[in-house]
Amino acid sequence: MSLLALRPHSLQQATLEVDLGAVTANVRTIKSRTAGELMAVVKADGFGHGQIDVARAALAGGATRFGVTGIDEARPLREAGLTQRVLSWLNPPGADFAAAVRLDIELGVPGLDHLHAIARTAPGARIHLQLDTGMGRDGAEPAQWDRLCRAAWQLRESVRVVGIMGHLPCADQPGHAANARGRDLFVWGLRVARAAGLSPADHHLAATAATLSDPLSHHTMSRIGAGLVGIDESGTVRLRPALTLTAPLVTIRSVPAGTSVGYGHTWTARRATRLGLIPVGYADGLPQLASGRAEVWVAGTRRPVAGRISMDMTVIDLGPDTPLSPGDPVIVFGPGDRGEPTTAEWATWAETLEHEIVTGLSARLRRKTTL
Repeated sequence: MSLLALRPHSLQQATLEVDLGAVTANVRTIKSRTAGELMAVVKADGFGHGQIDVARAALAGGATRFGVTGIDEARPLREAGLTQRVLSWLNPPGADFAAAVRLDIELGVPGLDHLHAIARTAPGARIHLQLDTGMGRDGAEPAQWDRLCRAAWQLRESVRVVGIMGHLPCADQPGHAANARGRDLFVWGLRVARAAGLSPADHHLAATAATLSDPLSHHTMSRIGAGLVGIDESGTVRLRPALTLTAPLVTIRSVPAGTSVGYGHTWTARRATRLGLIPVGYADGLPQLASGRAEVWVAGTRRPVAGRISMDMTVIDLGPDTPLSPGDPVIVFGPGDRGEPTTAEWATWAETLEHEIVTGLSARLRRKTTL
């Protein structure tokens, strides 16, 4: 084996580039599909793209408010000076609801325990009652809905119901019968709430996929999360992925046929070739399950991953002929414009969701934002 000489001056750290212009364009595309208001859901650090950057880019595209899970996820928005309305909908009954009121954070209420806790500890809170419209996870069961609505009315001096929310279970499958049931249940839930004396201005059922593919699910507002960063599970609209991960070739070595690579020797060269090493692995968020399937983009062509993806490094079969040197860039994934793999393809190779790929990228990757 001959190990080519390194060029230390040409080496650069693996870099995750976030295209905020893509976020803004995606919001505009989604906004064109609905007459309702758009809530930008910037949970999980803006789906791994940077919460504050994504929030501001979403506002530029036409979003008017934000959604997060826990109250602590809402704090950075306020600390960054963002004054738009924020909804937090995933908190235990013992959460610091008083802090939410101080931060001017609206709260999702999935049941009586939460309602009473908020009324007791956070008077003046603005709340969105959550109805389970088929997910079987968050939200009040339909059998408890009337009771929850009536209790909220009785506690109107302590809490103000400003919204009703639900979530469709199969919105990524337009036409699925569960979505029709969910839509009907949500309309029923609105009727029950009004009969109990409530008059919330915000009604929101649709997330990204439903907003793009199911106009019947649109109400006064839609919650857009994955769509911000270019993910459309419904497959109905071309959104632009916002991430590009580039890593330098650290070393290149020429090997004869029969050379095995990595833990377990799961890959063996069938011919003489060259192997390139890049300094990213599963600790950076590349799923090891994609080993043996994944490809990267090098010098204008796709090249396969050779062997198992390691914690800190991945080996690439560069082929015998392409002129390359240590320090040259390898695109692990990007928007796909040049033919490079996308995060959607990495998700397929890893038998997972694109959401898991983008939210699982490590903080140790150098990040760069572009507009």
